[in-house]
Amino acid sequence: MSTFRRQDGARSSTFSELRLTSAEQHELGQRMERKQIRAFMEMYQNLVTRCFDDCITDFSTKSLGSREENCVLRCVDKQIKSQERLSARFQEQNAAMAQQGSLGR
Repeated sequence: MSTFRRQDGARSSTFSELRLTSAEQHELGQRMERKQIRAFMEMYQNLVTRCFDDCITDFSTKSLGSREENCVLRCVDKQIKSQERLSARFQEQNAAMAQQGSLGR
């Protein structure tokens, strides 16, 4: 859960609690969506670059050799599992911070 800081300095967890107009809420939502898309594309590009650099070694044919293909599959699997683990830990920490914030009120 994301938290935002309202104009009065208090923390808020929803757009409506920020006291934004519907147009401002819409614009903020679009900005956040674009930022998420950019982050995903950057993660994807890093995955492709890393796995290509680590696994692709033979440029004499246009198809992947079995060793390269297995390396790419392992690399992609490892990167996806790492991202899933990071995401889960981030969500756990975010939930703990939100709970601490609600206990301190």
